[in-house]
Amino acid sequence: MSEPTDLPPSAPSLWATHVLIPTLWTPEQALAVFELLDDLREKIWTLYGGQIQAMLKDEQQHGDAGARGEDVSCDDHSF
Repeated sequence: MSEPTDLPPSAPSLWATHVLIPTLWTPEQALAVFELLDDLREKIWTLYGGQIQAMLKDEQQHGDAGARGEDVSCDDHSF
């Protein structure tokens, strides 16, 4: 068995780029999944909304700085 290939920190993980959705769901099944995801999103926002907003604001500021040619490298790649 081969060793997994390490992606650079800036590269997205492969599993996050492909989401397979069955095409044989009934409308009721699709609605149930949609409602589950909507509920999950609401609960996550309730718990982490302020932190998510702060992180997005920080990322936007880093993006703006990078567009101006400033060094925006960061050693913290934790989630």
